[in-house]
Amino acid sequence: MSDILKEYRYDGSEKLNLKKVCHDSGDRKEQKAKLVKKTEENLKEIADLQEKLYAESKESVLIVLQALDAAGKDSTIKHVLASVNPQGIIVHSFKGPNSTEESHDFLWRYHKRLPSRGIMCIFNRSYYEEVLVVNVHEFWKGYKMPKRTLTKDYIKNKYKDICSWENYLYGNGYRIVKFFLNLSKDEQKRRFLERIDRKEKNWKFSPNDIKERAYWDKYQEAFEDAINATSTKDCPWYVLPADQKWYTRYLVSEVLVQTLRDIGPEFPKLPDDDKNRLADCKALLEAEGGSVPAKKEPKKEKSAKGAKNIKKNS
Repeated sequence: MSDILKEYRYDGSEKLNLKKVCHDSGDRKEQKAKLVKKTEENLKEIADLQEKLYAESKESVLIVLQALDAAGKDSTIKHVLASVNPQGIIVHSFKGPNSTEESHDFLWRYHKRLPSRGIMCIFNRSYYEEVLVVNVHEFWKGYKMPKRTLTKDYIKNKYKDICSWENYLYGNGYRIVKFFLNLSKDEQKRRFLERIDRKEKNWKFSPNDIKERAYWDKYQEAFEDAINATSTKDCPWYVLPADQKWYTRYLVSEVLVQTLRDIGPEFPKLPDDDKNRLADCKALLEAEGGSVPAKKEPKKEKSAKGAKNIKKNS
């Protein structure tokens, strides 16, 4: 693991104090050109490794994205995972549960959207909402559940449930990578104003964003508690500065490329009998005669355009 990532990784060995962590690139601002170039190199390697992950179909990668509004979750998905083969990745964006989902346990709707082996999956917001927004607003107190479950330890018990579930998934071939995009209050304000002032961004803004901003301090406490309670060696959290999107994208690309390297996927090797069949098939094709068209080189596209191909579900 790179030294840079160690600054932002939380695996339970030390406690997170959000008041003491930075929101920007700090003194690495001078390295911007170098790190942006490194990001592009990482994206190419991620695409290559993901193709092997898909072909091998032994492990899956579940990417959890959590953040306050305007932290850049959508743009991170668009820019960092644009080059990945759309057959091997899917995005699920979660909002408030519907009546059917409310009638089940809180993990039910997430478990049924887990990817099959070989697939990378992004949860844009996730099961952590149960210990974030539900915690901040104390929605759990109004749940239709037995009184024995709705005690003062409700949130603490959810931390335990999450840790147990993630440990279960890890033992069944899932790599869980959890990101908290750590946006400063001043930068959130600037981005909200930009969404209001620019017509093409008006659709991104909601008056409810301002209502939630009033709970800033409570959300900071909720994120800090949740990360400290659920950071483990196998399923760590990465608390990434989000004020400068180029730096956030670099760090996300570093984490993902390291994760895929650790998995070390390889293209499956064919048994000898299958190799012999390939030789037979090649001989039959060559016996047909005629010329073989020259291979066309694929056109290079900008990463942002490639993002349109990513499957997205709500």
